[in-house]
Amino acid sequence: MNDLRLRNGDRVVVVGGGPAGSFAALHLLAAARQAGLACQVDIYEPRDFFTPGASRNCKGCAGVLSAGALQRMASLGLTIPSEVIQSELRVYQLHVAGQMTTIEQPVAGRRILSVYRGAGPRRRTGPPPASFDGFLLGQAIDAGARVIRARVRKVSWEGRPVVHTDGGSDAADLLVLATGVNSRSPLDESFGYRPPSSEVMVQDEIPRPDNWPEDTVVGFFGQPPGLLFGALVPKGEYLNVSLLWRGRGAGGGGAAKGVAGALQQFYAAHAPVLRHFFPADPPSLCGCNPRILTGPAAVYYGDRWVSVGDAAASHLFKDGINSAFLTARAAMTTAVTAGIGREDFRSAYAPVCRSIAVDNRYGAVLYSVTSRLLGLPRVARAFSGAVHAEEGLGFGRQFHARLLWGMLTGDEPYARLFRLALAPRGLAAFARQMMAGGI
Repeated sequence: MNDLRLRNGDRVVVVGGGPAGSFAALHLLAAARQAGLACQVDIYEPRDFFTPGASRNCKGCAGVLSAGALQRMASLGLTIPSEVIQSELRVYQLHVAGQMTTIEQPVAGRRILSVYRGAGPRRRTGPPPASFDGFLLGQAIDAGARVIRARVRKVSWEGRPVVHTDGGSDAADLLVLATGVNSRSPLDESFGYRPPSSEVMVQDEIPRPDNWPEDTVVGFFGQPPGLLFGALVPKGEYLNVSLLWRGRGAGGGGAAKGVAGALQQFYAAHAPVLRHFFPADPPSLCGCNPRILTGPAAVYYGDRWVSVGDAAASHLFKDGINSAFLTARAAMTTAVTAGIGREDFRSAYAPVCRSIAVDNRYGAVLYSVTSRLLGLPRVARAFSGAVHAEEGLGFGRQFHARLLWGMLTGDEPYARLFRLALAPRGLAAFARQMMAGGI
């Protein structure tokens, strides 16, 4: 094993100032202080998080913080400021095969929040909202990190990582890659980095109608054909629209179909529901085709470098902020307490990423089976009936409501939800609804 360790005065470079990068800086600085180690942490981030729209800082995400993410952030002393919180989500209204199922938070006190990662939609009115990513980056600065407003063009290997920007080149004793899946990796081929697999989504921001409750997410499965899921998430005076088609890119016809065509197809398929809120298709205020991670990176660490967050592994479709926290914590704890060599990361960091990947396999099965079965009207009626039959029951006696809530919010691990889906009592309750013909 190489004896590679962080030493006093070493320079740690974090490429990317989103949540994964900020969490990495916060965890490393906290662990270093506890170990009596003094390191310089530099975060390279060209975006300002204050300019609305896609050209400067669009994050291409729904911006939902799970209860687990909030609890883990609190362990670092991080409390989300009220101005960053756009909405507190308490209700999910699910529409499948003509059936509407309403699910409320099954555990009181477990908060789920919506935020803007950047500065809101491009065609918004009034001042931009406070940015969650900007808040986290500010916390990293307060903890002792330095932000360098430059784009990393390339990282070469010259006995250690060397970061190249338009302003020059600087060496790093440890490089942390936190660029996500929507930015090209700057790592030279010699690093051997192989990024995660991903799929294209459709995202937009639209005005939230006055009759749309600010705490209610409306979700859809199965329609138009091939839609894995669609969700409209309240963010203050706006709604985020997030759509993912199964393995076929935007709009079920590839990314070339475009945001406008995919949204039009979605709105047409769900006109009976949406016309209650919108007399016509809502105006697009932003619109983009971001990528979403579907599988872990194949090679995501080596001597003196490691990737975190979406650049390494993330929970499937949901809870990306929590994944960023978990991977950043594991990687930086390894760097401070074990070492910064390939074998150190393989032994102490890789198991965390593998556990996320294993859990995602359960999630992939759940989404595939659920989207297909709930597209059958009789199954959808029976499932809706099973959810209604569980109303008023305790958390431990809810099977169908918890299953949907967990899949839609990321509030429970997929493996636990998979076991819940196969629980004998839950299957028996669903069978009774099927025999009764649903409601």
